[in-house]
Amino acid sequence: MAAEKVSLATARRISLGAQGFAEPRPNGRIDRRHFRRMLDRMGLPLFARLGPHPRSLIPDAVKNGEVFEYWVHEASYVDMAHHQLHRWKMTLEHKWGRYWTLSERRPGYVEEVYRRIADDGPVVSGDLSERVGKKGQWWDWDDAKVALEHLFWEGRVSVTRRSDFARVYDLAERVIPAEVLARPDVPQRDARKQLLELAARHHGIATFADLTDYHRQGTQACKPLVAELVEDGTLREVQVEGWTKPAYLHREARIPRRINACALLSPFDPVVWNRDRAERMFGFRYRIEIYTPQPKRIYGYYVLPILWGDGVVGRLDMKSDRQGGALLVQGSFAEPGVPAGELAEDLAPELLAMAQWLGLDRVEVLPRGDLASTLRDAVGHYARH
Repeated sequence: MAAEKVSLATARRISLGAQGFAEPRPNGRIDRRHFRRMLDRMGLPLFARLGPHPRSLIPDAVKNGEVFEYWVHEASYVDMAHHQLHRWKMTLEHKWGRYWTLSERRPGYVEEVYRRIADDGPVVSGDLSERVGKKGQWWDWDDAKVALEHLFWEGRVSVTRRSDFARVYDLAERVIPAEVLARPDVPQRDARKQLLELAARHHGIATFADLTDYHRQGTQACKPLVAELVEDGTLREVQVEGWTKPAYLHREARIPRRINACALLSPFDPVVWNRDRAERMFGFRYRIEIYTPQPKRIYGYYVLPILWGDGVVGRLDMKSDRQGGALLVQGSFAEPGVPAGELAEDLAPELLAMAQWLGLDRVEVLPRGDLASTLRDAVGHYARH
């Protein structure tokens, strides 16, 4: 029997609906109820879904034991209800080369770091740093940082964040609520299957590779688990227009009639973090250039994709200039065929709201990119009115 066919436009609406973009942003004060709803639906980030909200929402959720930080697709905030689903990863042998190099050079050093935290309390990596000279490029970690990150991976320490976003490492039992740690471990096979179901729920519609990528699972162990999810009716195999691989539709996925979103997406937003999926779903080629040397960057250092309607239609290179009190749009780029005037009209209030949320006085659009002049005019118009 041939698989049900789904148009690409429908797949986009299903995906964005699953990611929280089918409904309008809430009016009035944003509170923990809204945070909880977004966390239950797809995790974080929040601004693209909720708009301006108290910036204490996430720190308060960590403090109250609602979320914890761990490695998912990247370092992410995870619902505390799912802590036991990630423990199997904490017990696996770490394939991280830096740890094994450190272990060979300095046997017992990681345990020394652990005992330091146990005896003296939480630390940031700088408290233990032995670096001599200036820090180098990204991922230039000294031995202390490697040891702390290994303990974090193992789940023996957990982290909170300072106001400057630096990680504060402490024993897991001093960060994770006791009742959470007391829950029975979930066998690896069952945990993997539950994570695949969560991935399917968050994506709405996805290929096998999309599902395994969501929580960075290996593919081989997941093949029989996805088959079981199809067999029990949780997933339904479909064929999406233009996709070469089968897709899986979650049984609770909605098909919104339309998506009216206008949002700036974080580089790590689930809508765009998987490069292959973003290209397949939206025809949008996105490469984060934070780790690219400046002369080789095409669009900029911190570039946010623009979600408009049911498409990803452009990107803005953003910077918060605290000293000057401005949200800088250092580059503005639209995809071919996108009506610049209409897009700019919708983007302008979004940028002004973001600036206000960040405590900045104004939005300044610099003259770089094919969307820049139109966006600058639109921002000026909205700022005056």
